[in-house]
Amino acid sequence: MRQIVRRSVRAILLDDDDRLVLIKRIKPGRTPYWTTPGGGLESTDVSLESALRRELYEELGAEADRFAQVFLLTAPAGEGVSVQHFFTCRLLQLKGEARTGQEFLDPSRGDYQLDRVTIDKLSTVDLKPDALKEFITSNEEALLSA
Repeated sequence: MRQIVRRSVRAILLDDDDRLVLIKRIKPGRTPYWTTPGGGLESTDVSLESALRRELYEELGAEADRFAQVFLLTAPAGEGVSVQHFFTCRLLQLKGEARTGQEFLDPSRGDYQLDRVTIDKLSTVDLKPDALKEFITSNEEALLSA
């Protein structure tokens, strides 16, 4: 068994209009792509859900509820594997001015633009990772009913 070298949490975050709340990543010299909010676990996180709540607030200034883990993705990473825990949750509020973190302080990391996309239009964006895009489109009814 390979060692887990990175563990992260990510949100399949839905707003009141059943749109996915995504981050459009624009990096210098690279084609734009979309990702779900979230990030790595920190030693101070008491649970996966608390880590995701922290990440949502840092990246979006967002608060959410109705958390349920729905998808797990393991991928090679260096000498081991990266494990991403995906939760579905519902957006309660969003305060863009509350966003914090190194990604917003370092212009060389590119831009992090908030975007909202309906699941039926998900095919029009390059959502990473590909396996997540497939999971969301295949499970639309279940995710929207959560």
